[in-house]
Amino acid sequence: MKRWAALLSLVVAGCAVGPDYVRPETPAPVAYKEAPRDGGALWLPAVPADALDRGDWWRLFDDPELDRLAGEVDAANQTIAGAVASYRQAQAIVRGAGASYYPAVSLSGDARKVGGGNGRTIGTTTGSGSGTSYSLSLDADWAPDFWGRVGRTVEGARASEQASAADLASARLSAQGTLASDYFSLREADFEIELLVRTIESFQRALLITQNRYAAGVVPRTDVLQAETQLANARASLTTVRANRAAFEHAIAVLTGKAPGDVTIAPRPWNAVVPALPLGVPSALLQRRPDIASAERQVAAANAQIGVQTAGYYPNLTLSGSIGNAGASVGDLFKVSSALWSIGISVAQTVFDAGATAARVSAAEAARDGAVAHYRQTVLTAFQSVEDQLANASAQSEQATFLKQASDAADLTEQQILNRYRVGQVSYTEVAIAQAAALAARRALSQVAVNRQLSAIALIQALGGGWDVAAPIELESSVRAANPR
Repeated sequence: MKRWAALLSLVVAGCAVGPDYVRPETPAPVAYKEAPRDGGALWLPAVPADALDRGDWWRLFDDPELDRLAGEVDAANQTIAGAVASYRQAQAIVRGAGASYYPAVSLSGDARKVGGGNGRTIGTTTGSGSGTSYSLSLDADWAPDFWGRVGRTVEGARASEQASAADLASARLSAQGTLASDYFSLREADFEIELLVRTIESFQRALLITQNRYAAGVVPRTDVLQAETQLANARASLTTVRANRAAFEHAIAVLTGKAPGDVTIAPRPWNAVVPALPLGVPSALLQRRPDIASAERQVAAANAQIGVQTAGYYPNLTLSGSIGNAGASVGDLFKVSSALWSIGISVAQTVFDAGATAARVSAAEAARDGAVAHYRQTVLTAFQSVEDQLANASAQSEQATFLKQASDAADLTEQQILNRYRVGQVSYTEVAIAQAAALAARRALSQVAVNRQLSAIALIQALGGGWDVAAPIELESSVRAANPR
């Protein structure tokens, strides 16, 4: 029997109908257009591998608190938990599809009380007597997969399982990226709160000077009003930044699977570093990004469905067998002399279905073509994401240099204008303008610093994850130098 099953399996493997899967070709540039060209950047080639662990890429930012939170996200994030459940479901579907390779065996038994009268015979009783009858049977049915319907179904289910695994990787990468973005935005808010607190202290000192000069009759009351306006605006900005920080803290709590009221992240210094990332070659992106892997596996699953539907053109063959027994007592069920057996074969072929099978095949082919288009669009969008983030990183690096120059100049201007005001050389209007310009320059400098970190996170996600091959590079200490005087 085993030899017959093995022979039939060989026949099945050679008779699978439908197209064999071939990975669709996709456009891939030789190099990234926006890649940095200077020799100082650490852009290293990556080794492509579809199942390569993405690694703890957030450790490149060298922040222990972020490391701790990232571990909580992986363990408790509910979006990731949902993706894990979907993956387990896909694994179960593969096992269920594979079960169709084997026969279905059922065991059935029956015990029945019977009786009658008027001399009629019913079951094992005669006349007005009564008795009990028993039966036991073992039945088996097997439909050999001659045309590969089961094989294609398993092939499609396995491809869907692999797509689900890629979706899980995408969910993890997305949650980790969102956490890192929210975390650094929170730390930038911490820095900006400190900046505004010091600015408010500076504005309070300026207001005191103005009030003293007004009391001495040296300046008009409008100077005091302008100083009060500057101070009130700074305090309003501080309120807004604190509210933004609270929102980031709430978002981090949800990402870690906790209620916002249960999470408090204490303020701490902002580690404003941007890691050097290995860029690799564009073709490696096809194997590095989980969303691309998922889209490609969906093409394979759709391709397998063509074979499943094409098998509808061919006859279904079913082998069946049964062995059983019946008697007036339980002991009779085990008597060989009264055993009954049967074995049979049945063939069913659809003769006319008004084109239903052809329609299903056409629908499967259209679904495959749609999956191919989606896969190619996913690849193109991935290349666009990388190019966009490379362009952002380059622009923000230049912006940081210029904004540092602007902040230094604004700080110096503010100090000189304030000194000149103290000796009565300029009006307070010029002081107010200089103070507003200096504060705006400091805040813009801190914003471009966090934007560089956010762009690095987005680039890591666009590249499909991180590699543990590059050490963090310290940013210019411009952010910490932006404190008001």
